Amino acid sequence: MDAPLDVVLIGGGIMSATLGSMLQQLEPGWRIRLVERLDTLAQESSDPWNNAGTGHSALCELNYTPEKPDGSIDITSAVKVNEQFQLSRQFWSFLVESGRIPDPKAFINPTPHMSFVWGAENVEYLRKRYEALRPHPLFAGMEFSDDPAVIRGWAATLIDGRTGDEPVAATFTTAGTDVDFGSLTRILTDQLVEGGAELQLGSQVTSLKKDAEGLWVVTGKKRATGEKFTLRSRFVFVGAGGGALTLLQKSGIKEIRGFGGFPVSGEFLRTRNPEVVRKHAAKVYGKPPVGAPPMSVPHLDTRVVDGSASLMFGPYAGFSPRFLKNGSLFDLFRSVRLHNLLPMIQVAFRNVSLVVYLVSQLAARRSTKFKELVAFMPEADPADWEKITAGQRVQVIKKDPEKGGVLQFGTEVVAAGDGTIAGLLGASPGASTTVAIMLDLMGRCFPDRMDAWGPVLDDMVPGHRSPLAKDPAAAAAHFERTDKTLQLNEGQQRASA
Repeated sequence: MDAPLDVVLIGGGIMSATLGSMLQQLEPGWRIRLVERLDTLAQESSDPWNNAGTGHSALCELNYTPEKPDGSIDITSAVKVNEQFQLSRQFWSFLVESGRIPDPKAFINPTPHMSFVWGAENVEYLRKRYEALRPHPLFAGMEFSDDPAVIRGWAATLIDGRTGDEPVAATFTTAGTDVDFGSLTRILTDQLVEGGAELQLGSQVTSLKKDAEGLWVVTGKKRATGEKFTLRSRFVFVGAGGGALTLLQKSGIKEIRGFGGFPVSGEFLRTRNPEVVRKHAAKVYGKPPVGAPPMSVPHLDTRVVDGSASLMFGPYAGFSPRFLKNGSLFDLFRSVRLHNLLPMIQVAFRNVSLVVYLVSQLAARRSTKFKELVAFMPEADPADWEKITAGQRVQVIKKDPEKGGVLQFGTEVVAAGDGTIAGLLGASPGASTTVAIMLDLMGRCFPDRMDAWGPVLDDMVPGHRSPLAKDPAAAAAHFERTDKTLQLNEGQQRASA
């Protein structure tokens, strides 16, 4: 029998690629194998057209800064998400500086981030949000304006065609980025393989069991031929996106009990018309419709994929019982267990507004959906835009001691008590905060190694011990270093402002 592997990574997306890359730096002698069910990498949530490419840093996403009952703005989540994204930037900078990523432009580009609202109440909200964020070191350089002429200078498409009868406002910062996580996944995986890791494509994992020796037995089959395979490993990471829930259920670990999933599909409108794309160079987030989930916040994004710029607007929510874009219509039903049935029923009753919103989105005509884009971009022409189907998102349903079943928007690490297996559930901000998630996961699964790994982690992710949010000088130094290394020249100008 072959010697057991040290690490098996299930799922060929940004999560597995990042964890594998970090572990290979920390333990160069470990045997690592990445197993992906499809024939190519990053075809689900990490694909640039499947929702995961915005470089979430809470610069423009309004759902991270809710208004409290007293009228003040809570920036706690925004600071946390931004801080987590900076850890990702630090790790990417380390890989560039060490020669493991030859060209950062292959996956990251400077792109202004904007928030844009209309209506007197929303304008006042955005003003208060700006005042709350402006003094913070992670949001330095952010600008606010309610002058249409100023906003037009930032993004003319938002203003051209408006009558001027309704108040508008926007915030603007050059600190934002556009990230192609599909490209980054392939870059990291190539480096993994060059470092000795093994890549196994077209292989679907069907079972996870622990043997008498305490090793994980990973079994599955080649999708093209049906040929079965078996792997034995000391540690397993389930980074299979929407497929993680059912695989963790198959593992039998008690920590997955009570978890369920609610799948939400989505669509975007996209234009590649050079004349339209040339007029808009920013990621612009607005306020979501009443009853819409946080993941459905409307945004008009500049996207750079394979060196070519496009614009994308959405998302338009939909429903599919699939847990993966390339999954089965029976995914949702197969995930139901006695231990998660009650939480799932409770969530259904407590989120009637979400169900109503999804039904309205499914029933909406193309012309109705296009009006949402026109609200952002008044002169948008339907002839320039095409519909694309985004990736699946499986929102976490979990037990809460006080509330029963709750629907959670975010990413959840589920790890066995002995640290031999772990996986991720949930969605946004996911990809952008991968490094922070993996640091948390490693602390939970390899607690006895963290001290020894400390010096290497300090090189890879200098801010993992001390938050930048509490140290303006460290934050400024961080931006100067990572802007230069990642060739984010516009961000470098912002950081020094």
